[in-house]
Amino acid sequence: MRVERQISTTYSKISTKKLTTMGLLVALNLVLNQMTLSLGPTMEIGFAFLPIALLAYLYGPINAGIAASIADVIGFLLRPNGFFFPGFTLNALVMGGIYGLVLHKKNITLLRVAAAVLLEAIVVSLIMTPIWLNIMYGSPLFAVPRIIKNVILFPIDVGLLYMLLMNYIKFESRKEHGGKI
Repeated sequence: MRVERQISTTYSKISTKKLTTMGLLVALNLVLNQMTLSLGPTMEIGFAFLPIALLAYLYGPINAGIAASIADVIGFLLRPNGFFFPGFTLNALVMGGIYGLVLHKKNITLLRVAAAVLLEAIVVSLIMTPIWLNIMYGSPLFAVPRIIKNVILFPIDVGLLYMLLMNYIKFESRKEHGGKI
């Protein structure tokens, strides 16, 4: 009886509001994953990371990692591109985890956002993704175009994420103080 009660209270910590917000942010990720700004044949500005980073800021690395993984699998089911490879789902899990570890319950500064984006770019884009592509297609582990792409996109991603988080914080502050939204 005591063990049963302990288990039920452990798993009941997720509120309806939290679950709904996470679901909406996953849905937004799926929509934004279909929209990119093309800067050339190999260069795109994507926005799909923004809802996952906001989710990570709000609910932490575990929830963000799980939500990003779910979004990756649902995204593949809705619009398959080649065959399913679980390494990319692991990329999504790690991405959500990194943003959660760096941003959750922390004071948001430009430096902190830059650190989160840089860490995610190094670990996911420059280390993990080349490993998966090598396993799948035998492509080289080190590719200069991938590095150039990440260098170009870094300030853009930092600016987008910083603006999103600062506007969210401002919105929440106004809401808490009864101001106009």
